[in-house]
Amino acid sequence: MSPTSETAHGGRRLVIVESPAKAKTIKGYLGPGYVVEASVGHIRDLPSGAAEVPEKYTGEVRRLGVDVEHDFQPIYVVNADKKAQVRKLKELLAESDELFLATDEDREGEAIAWHLQEVLKPKVPVHRMVFHEITKDAIREAVANPRELNQRMVDAQETRRILDRLYGYEVSPVLWKKVMPKLSAGRVQSVATRLVVERERERIAFRSAEYWDLTGTFGTGRSGDASDPSTLVARLAAVDGKRVAQGRDFGADGRLKSDAVLHLDEEKARALAAALADTAFAVRSVESKPYRRSPYAPFRTTTLQQEASRKLGFGAKATMQVAQKLYENGFITYMRTDSTTLSDTAVVAARAQVTQLYGADYLPEKPRVYAGKVKNAQEAHEAIRPSGDRFRTPAETGLSGDQFRLYELIWKRTVASQMKDATGNSVTVKIGGRAADGRDAEFSASGKTITFHGFMKAYVEGADDPNAELDDRERRLPQVAQGDALTADEITVDGHATKPPARYTEASLVKELEEREIGRPSTYASIIGTILDRGYVFKKGTALVPSFLSFAVVNLLETHFGRLVDYDFTARMEDDLDRIARGEAKSVPWLKRFYFGEGDGTGQGGAADAGNGDGDHLGGLKELVTDLGAIDAREISSFPVGNGIVLRVGRYGPYVERGEKDAEGHQRADVPEDLAPDELTVEHAEELLAKPSGDFELGADPVSGNQIVAKDGRYGPYVTEILPEGTPKTGKNAVKPRTASLFKSMALDTVTLEDALRLMSLPRVVGADAEGVEITAQNGRYGPYLKKGTDSRSLTDEEQLFSITLEEALAIYAQPKQRGRAAAKPPLKELGTDPVSEKPVVVKDGRFGPYVTDGETNATLRTDDSVETITPERGYELLAEKRAKGPAKKTAKKAPAKKTTTAKKTATKTAAKKTTAAKTTAAKTTAAKKTTAAKKTTAAAKTAPAQPE
Repeated sequence: MSPTSETAHGGRRLVIVESPAKAKTIKGYLGPGYVVEASVGHIRDLPSGAAEVPEKYTGEVRRLGVDVEHDFQPIYVVNADKKAQVRKLKELLAESDELFLATDEDREGEAIAWHLQEVLKPKVPVHRMVFHEITKDAIREAVANPRELNQRMVDAQETRRILDRLYGYEVSPVLWKKVMPKLSAGRVQSVATRLVVERERERIAFRSAEYWDLTGTFGTGRSGDASDPSTLVARLAAVDGKRVAQGRDFGADGRLKSDAVLHLDEEKARALAAALADTAFAVRSVESKPYRRSPYAPFRTTTLQQEASRKLGFGAKATMQVAQKLYENGFITYMRTDSTTLSDTAVVAARAQVTQLYGADYLPEKPRVYAGKVKNAQEAHEAIRPSGDRFRTPAETGLSGDQFRLYELIWKRTVASQMKDATGNSVTVKIGGRAADGRDAEFSASGKTITFHGFMKAYVEGADDPNAELDDRERRLPQVAQGDALTADEITVDGHATKPPARYTEASLVKELEEREIGRPSTYASIIGTILDRGYVFKKGTALVPSFLSFAVVNLLETHFGRLVDYDFTARMEDDLDRIARGEAKSVPWLKRFYFGEGDGTGQGGAADAGNGDGDHLGGLKELVTDLGAIDAREISSFPVGNGIVLRVGRYGPYVERGEKDAEGHQRADVPEDLAPDELTVEHAEELLAKPSGDFELGADPVSGNQIVAKDGRYGPYVTEILPEGTPKTGKNAVKPRTASLFKSMALDTVTLEDALRLMSLPRVVGADAEGVEITAQNGRYGPYLKKGTDSRSLTDEEQLFSITLEEALAIYAQPKQRGRAAAKPPLKELGTDPVSEKPVVVKDGRFGPYVTDGETNATLRTDDSVETITPERGYELLAEKRAKGPAKKTAKKAPAKKTTTAKKTATKTAAKKTTAAKTTAAKTTAAKKTTAAKKTTAAAKTAPAQPE
């Protein structure tokens, strides 16, 4: 009997999904007889620290959370923040007749379902319920046709989890000891960081080359129109049959790759242009070819992330957050998929909308089928598409903001995938003439016309290169024939310089990882988020820039753990994990090879056996991390700049240094953390070293006798005192030196002892208000201010900190607190109209620094953004990311403590005693009820075994 037919005869079914939003949607489709509850993601995982490991485990097991000596048995614990939810699920299950595990249908979802079953230990029938879209029909179909848990998928996910734990927990401590505390290494994140670092190395090594060419504007002598222009613009292609060099002909060293091309410098280019001034030109050839472009496949996870980045300015993380909401609310199918396949239902729906919206002429005779291109695709999901058997147009959804924009992108791509090809013609025209000095010059122009737009009526894919020409761009040339005479209306000389390889964006890094078959599409967003959060990478506009810290990390990993960040090795590891998922290899022998570097005699190869082909023995991970003595921490964190200057990555940030620390002439200067590595030239390093640095001794404090010095720190110049030898720095009697930041009007090399003592006297007590609350004058990160309890008021001048009187302070507090409207500052910069809210976007100066706003949403500029360089697109991206996060959670503010009279205190104490007595009585009553309920539950459950927490 199916679960659905049983429901008709009564009974209670518990359905467990992953998210509360999904639970709410599904509950509406199932109706009475079903209780839908969320697990809120994973309920159980490997322990995050030794304190979470049960006491019976010791040694390496406590550190790793995996028993490597006993077949890599994982130690699972219920997450601390999920214990209450687990108790709730157990209570609901105790009142249910059936359990449906309705977590996501991918490998991760299968593992969550398994963990739920292991922890809840149900004594009722259990069904695995899977669906790839949240619609009424899909949910009811899933209930009616459940399946068993797929243990192979669970084992595959568990192997990945164990592998990543071993990798991270063994390699990360090496980074802590040799580079900087709190760093992390990971199977894919370290390789992703290496890609970004290698691209920056290429930019640093790059040498620009200058080259020149000519552009001619040629007239046909006819009056033109839109379909037949009167002129065409052509670029010099060859001189005396030798092709003129373009950017692609130069290497990264700035030199020509081949002598077979002609390199024109400015002098030669201008001389040729002068010689062509009176030349008669004619059309030498016209080559026309048919143009055809097929539609793009429907979205999978990575292509959606790439297009959302190009067209909407979304980061990978923001894209997945918005897509998750669309999926959970029933607008799109599951958004983590490697597949480009559409179901028959989806194809019918897409073709119906093509006919309805564009006409039968745009519909191909047969449905289009897209073959998967992703190697070892995780599961046979559908592509990402609008849900249901009839697609809602964007206008019909009722969506707004980022959800509307992403849905529209998915809808357009899906419909376009079932439309006809775009067709047209591409034309190449070659124009020749002989210069006054006898040289033959040939110009070339290319054009494209689209006679039938086909799928382009609905959708055109974006490009990572902002200068790239999109598919629907037409370039119309005049209708000319071989032998036609042309006049040179203008010949200009153009100079160019080769550019370094472009930095990765989130979109292009995702594309690179996928092409190299590293990692899995469902994890790319979290990987990019991790390397940004760790400080390995920061963003300038949309570009991913590696920090100097990442150079040190990658240098260490490449030098001492080369295989672990080798691209081919990591891809082969992915293949092996997929073989385990398919049942073609066993997990434990593979993990032994990876960790211990030893086989089990089965002959099954593993990634840990894959070497360089030279037959040398390759140890496992454990062997690699054992000998740390060979790692020179200073060496791996040092990079030569030039002129004897070395960039070093220290525990407190990057700095440049020349000479040995205690030697004569030693120089050192901190490097701004937002400086891109390719911008640290020898000249820039010299400028940093030339700035005042080191400690400026200002003299002794006449009261304490301590020496006062001025220093340049990570957060700007400051003054501090040097405490005497033997002063306790830690413990109960620790003494902290007085420290104060310099005013904006002060300079490190001109600040005086008197200035320093005044600064270190802050904060200054101005006085107290009528209720006895103290008012102080303080200098903060955002300037001078007054503070009374939790109420702060800004001051206009730093000198007011020393001069403001109690009367003046009370007068300030007597005024209503300004929230920005009364004294609104003019915007720092205008960016244009936001494509989502359609409101003007400006950059403003706020209490916490500059921010972008459209009047509805505010987004603070990041450390790698600046008012001067921020582009409209970057502003829109920041606003899009902020909208995707949703509104900030509000926290209740505590009222400032006030001094009370003796009478008030006595009354308060009496009330407190009464409240305590009432609470005690209530607690006893509640405890008694709980005890009775617990006894009943225990009897009913017949002493079910306790669950590990």
